[in-house]
Formats: sequence, C-alpha cells, structure tokens
Amino acid sequence: MLKTLTLYDRATDWITAQDWLLPTLARFLFAAVLTQYFFTSGVTKLDGLFTLSTGAYVQIFPRAFEAAGYDATALSAWHGLVAYAGTLAEFVLPALIVLGLFTRFAALGMIGFVVLQSLTDLYGHGQWSALGQWFDRLPDGTILDQRGLWVLLLVVLVVKGGGPVALDRVLLARRR
Repeated sequence: MLKTLTLYDRATDWITAQDWLLPTLARFLFAAVLTQYFFTSGVTKLDGLFTLSTGAYVQIFPRAFEAAGYDATALSAWHGLVAYAGTLAEFVLPALIVLGLFTRFAALGMIGFVVLQSLTDLYGHGQWSALGQWFDRLPDGTILDQRGLWVLLLVVLVVKGGGPVALDRVLLARRR
C-alpha cells in the first residue's frame, strides 16, 4: 500500500505544482457563471444611471419597504446608503474579480455580499423553501447548496489571488 501511495504522490506532483491553475479556473468560472447574474441583479435596482428603483428597496429591505408603504422617501438615510452600496457592489466587485484587480478583497467582499443576500432571502423574503439541506443527496438547494459552491469559488480567490493573468499582476510586472 505504501508503494502505491508513493507512486500516486509522484504521479500527482506535477498538478500540485501548477499554482496558476486554481485561481485562473476560479476567475473563469466566476466570469462564466456568476458575473451576468450579479450585473443583471444590479440593473434591476437602478432607475437611471444614479437613481435607485423601487426594486432596490424591495430586494434589499422587503419588510421595511412594505412597512413604509412602498415609499422610498419614508425610509431612513441608512436604508438609502445600504441600497446604494449594495447596488454598487453588484457591479464593482464582480468586475474587479473578472479583471483580476484587487481580487482577494473583491472576493472577500463578494463572500459578504452572498451571505447578506442569502440572509435577506431567508428572513426578508421568507424563502425558507429554497434553503435546501446539506448531505441530502439533492444538489439543487438554492441557498445552501448553490451558494455554498459560490463561496467555495470565492474562497479559492481569497486564498490564491487572481492568478497569473490578473490585471494587478500585469500592472505590477510593468512597474518592475
């Protein structure tokens, strides 16, 4: 058995040494799978270039917006600030990840965003039926299963960075 493990270890040394592979694949998959999702979600929160739509408040503060009679002016300045910040994050953070600029910080921000998004879906929108369950043989629980995989993808970027084709690496290489 030890001989088999030694052969296996030698055979897989090459793939272990490919430090570029994980961050490159993670950024590619983020771009292919999630970028349009977040951009489209951000667009639904806008009514013009710098004006938030009612959709922003419905999505981010569903209960508070309902309690305010669906009148955004009846909400506090804090609600407006959070809605603007959340909407901006849906555009800026995915763009930074795709470009490979400040990838670790952007991925960390996206993890926070996904956690807040999930909590809002559960507590604000009452989507408990979408929670799903881990270790249940069903891979389609929207919140636990799907977003767990999103966070894993983002954790790879937090740990490994943007990889060799990241914009920040290119810019730093030019400086040297």
